[in-house]
Amino acid sequence: MKRFDAFQLKLGMAFLMVLDHLHLIPGLLSPTTEGVFHALTRCVGVFFAFMAVEGFTHTRSRWRYIGRLFTASVVMLLGNSLLNLLLASKEIYIDNNIFMTLAGGVLVLQLAWGDGKSLIPQKGLRILLAALVGVLAAVLTEGGILMIPFIVLTYAFREKKGLRTLSYLILSLFLLILSFQVYPSWQETLSMLLYNSDWLFITVLPFMYLYNGERGLQTVYSKYFFYFFYPFHLWLIGLIAYFVSI
Repeated sequence: MKRFDAFQLKLGMAFLMVLDHLHLIPGLLSPTTEGVFHALTRCVGVFFAFMAVEGFTHTRSRWRYIGRLFTASVVMLLGNSLLNLLLASKEIYIDNNIFMTLAGGVLVLQLAWGDGKSLIPQKGLRILLAALVGVLAAVLTEGGILMIPFIVLTYAFREKKGLRTLSYLILSLFLLILSFQVYPSWQETLSMLLYNSDWLFITVLPFMYLYNGERGLQTVYSKYFFYFFYPFHLWLIGLIAYFVSI
C-alpha cells in the first residue's frame, strides 16, 4: 500500500496544482471543466500541509524551517505584487501564497508543542500566543480556515492515525454543512458544491496512506523543488493569461 516517497507524491501534486490554476487563462476551460478541476485538486494544499508537518517533525532545526517558509512567503508576495503591477491593464491578479499559510501553521506547532518554550517559558502564555497566531493565520492566509486546523490535527494525532482520520472526517463534514446550500436545480446545487469544495480535502487520505515515510530523492533540487515550482508556475500562467488577453 505504501508505495511512494515524499518527492514522488509532491511531483503528482504539482501536476494537480497546475490543473487547479489553469482557469486563470481566459477561455481555456469551460465552467464545468473548471469546477471539476477545482474539486479534484482540493487534496493539493492539505497534502503540502501534511508534508510541512512531516518536515517540522523531522527537521534538525525547526526555527530554520519556519524561517525558510516565511522567507519563501515574502519572496512570493513581492513577486506577486510586481507581476500584478505589470499585468494590471488586463485585470490579471495573483494573490496565492500557500507558503504564508504553511509558515503560520508550523509556527503554531512550534509554539504549542515545539521549541517555543525557549522563546516564551510560560506555558499558558505560549499556548495563548499559539492560538492567536492560529486564528490570524486561519483568517488572513490562503486556505487558512481549512489548512491551519488540518495542520494542528495532523500533528496532534500523528501517532494515532485512526483518530487523525476521524478528526479529518469531522472537519470535512463541518465544512460541507457550512458550504451546502440548496439552489433551484440539483445541477446548480452540485455546481456550487464543487466550487465551494474545501470539504473535499478529505480526498487527501489515499495519498497520505500511499506515503511510505521516506524522503526519496535527496538533492538540492528535490529539497527546494516546491519552493521554486509553486510561484513560478503561477507567474508563468499569469503571463500566458496576459498575452492571451491582448
